[in-house]
Amino acid sequence: MDLIYWLMLLKAPHLGVRTFYKALNFFETPEQVFLASKAARKACGLFRQETLDYIEACDASTVQADLDWAKAQDCHIVTLVDDEYPAQLKDIADPPPLLYIRGDVSCLSKPQLGIVGSRNPTPAGKQNANAFAKALSKLGVIVTSGMASGIDASAHIGALEANRPTIAVCGTGLDRIYPAKHKSLAHQISTKGALVSEFCIGTSPIASNFPRRNRIISGLSLGTLVVEASIKSGTMITAKLAADQGKEVFAIPSSIHNPLSQGCHQLIKQGAKLVENIEDIIDELTLDLDTPLPDNNTPIYTKDVDNTPSVLLKCLSYEAMSIDEMVEKSGLSPQIITQELLLLELENRVTKVGGSGYLLTK
Repeated sequence: MDLIYWLMLLKAPHLGVRTFYKALNFFETPEQVFLASKAARKACGLFRQETLDYIEACDASTVQADLDWAKAQDCHIVTLVDDEYPAQLKDIADPPPLLYIRGDVSCLSKPQLGIVGSRNPTPAGKQNANAFAKALSKLGVIVTSGMASGIDASAHIGALEANRPTIAVCGTGLDRIYPAKHKSLAHQISTKGALVSEFCIGTSPIASNFPRRNRIISGLSLGTLVVEASIKSGTMITAKLAADQGKEVFAIPSSIHNPLSQGCHQLIKQGAKLVENIEDIIDELTLDLDTPLPDNNTPIYTKDVDNTPSVLLKCLSYEAMSIDEMVEKSGLSPQIITQELLLLELENRVTKVGGSGYLLTK
């Protein structure tokens, strides 16, 4: 029953996170906000008439869609006072009062590294994101990102290719996938790890939501790795938020002629750690690793990063082929093929047709 009041207060117009907590500190529980007198509500700082009118008239039907969503399998709503709420996130200045989670709630409390970057990266940037995510995941570090096109998607896919969980923080309600082309990716993330949002069910992808989402990515993580970024970008906002939260910031350098290296180089000038390999990251973080680090600084790229897609590409043609046919022709497992098809789809090299078939696009 208490969750209903948390949800109703979350939906109040003109009530931001800070005002939410101001009301919570004054009344102790969201339920008391709704039971209090108008005078008491005004005394706690709820001055806007629209907010007061909403609280006066609100009932459980206002949040029925959220409650119905939470009844579905692997769908959860966690409040700030619940034991499942991740401690790392609770420690930031403005933690979300509630988290909507689809997938494994427990993975939010495990050691994480945020990997973020441009939506339009270079091929090398995508490969870096994929390879670092895969290598870190194999060590037991959960990769957290924002499921955007480009670097975010490549990082999630790298973790999935390592057969490890990954966390996607969304800027929409979890009944909506943005961008829409990542529907399959979102399903794999929620099956292996978790999708997370602070936004109510039904929330559309509004531009102002994404900076708010970024503070959750950095807040959940022990540090944030910036792969490629322009000077003025959402990625740089995430890096600043991480620094403001007292978290480690890492950046991968690149050619001075690459416009997407400018953000990383600026961060390095400002004190971010220059990263060439996973040891550069692990050295800064206190972690219990699933597997030991290699004895020396081995290159981040491994043979399977480049070879698996080429094996699959050799089997594909400009006529639709099912996954079962790909298994027979390539000798790869269905899981590896599914993951590689996701990567090839994001690169616009294959397209899905007829529900279960794939064909080459270029």
